[in-house]
Amino acid sequence: MKNYTVEVVIQNKPVARDPEGETIHRDLLLKGGYENVKSVRAGKYIQLEVQAEGPEDAEKLVFEMCNALRLYNPVVHTSRIQVREK
Repeated sequence: MKNYTVEVVIQNKPVARDPEGETIHRDLLLKGGYENVKSVRAGKYIQLEVQAEGPEDAEKLVFEMCNALRLYNPVVHTSRIQVREK
């Protein structure tokens, strides 16, 4: 088995409101003088170190884990999984 670094990025779907991103944009960036920034989308970043037979197995393991443990809600969130060999 090999060790893999697996990165998971979870974001609200484009049609869903993003209150955290809106607050960052309004209360930090615009008030800080960054008027050129037109919108912000916030999300979650999760990095895992896993052992698997191959990169496909590492991705499958993390995908199943995210769904089984409900780390995101597929109705309102998107997720992106990237596997890197250590």
